[in-house]
Amino acid sequence: MNHDDPQFDAYIGIDYSGAATPDRGLTGLRVYQAQGAQPAREVRMDPAGRRHWSRRAIAEWLITRLSGTDRVLVGIDHGFAFPLAWFEQYGQAADWDAFLADFRVHWPTDQTDCTVEQVRRGLIGDGKARAGNARWRRLTERPVGAKSVFHFDVPGSVAKSTHAGLPWLDHLRRRLGQRLHAWPFDGWTIPPGHSAIAEIYPSIWAGDFPRGERTADQQDAYGVARALQQTDRDGALAGYLQPALDASTRAVAAYEGWILGVTRG
Repeated sequence: MNHDDPQFDAYIGIDYSGAATPDRGLTGLRVYQAQGAQPAREVRMDPAGRRHWSRRAIAEWLITRLSGTDRVLVGIDHGFAFPLAWFEQYGQAADWDAFLADFRVHWPTDQTDCTVEQVRRGLIGDGKARAGNARWRRLTERPVGAKSVFHFDVPGSVAKSTHAGLPWLDHLRRRLGQRLHAWPFDGWTIPPGHSAIAEIYPSIWAGDFPRGERTADQQDAYGVARALQQTDRDGALAGYLQPALDASTRAVAAYEGWILGVTRG
């Protein structure tokens, strides 16, 4: 594939937040979109930019956005699954859909007025029955030094956003079905004509795009949208979608997930 034949028509970068409830507007939730070769622009809840996104609003917007015929690649910066050690601890099947359904029962963080902290404290759901260990890390996290999806309460943590975001991935999957390819869970090769969603670690591209007057959250979302756009149009994306992994790493990544842009195990 070359710059004259991109795989996607649009690129969306989402900087996520696991704060508060799923219906609360949050300054840390930011969405940028690059259409074709056009500059990446921020997508706001309302034209005047007075309202901030909530997790529920982003999910519903994505369902609408991805229901069309154009090919869209979405990158979100939270974990899409848990480490092998978690599956072994709880005897869970190595299957992403089963994982999402089980998680949603124990961590119902998509429910109105539910917060991650309430589940952690045992006030809602049954999080302790599916708790993890901060020492458990996924194979994809190690090459880039990403923190464990169970490493709460530290700077740069993705634990809270992961535990808040996973039910919404299940929601998208149930609503969009095969129209949305979840990479790499549905396969490392994204079928032609399909939209796709992938886990992103913005730090991989942090130094590639000047920040200007954007906030840190805006810059992460902008950088993801730009990186997806640029790599698709310069041919590098094809290599990112097919990282050079040995067979055992690839087999684990099929249910642990993989960060787009990490090219080695």
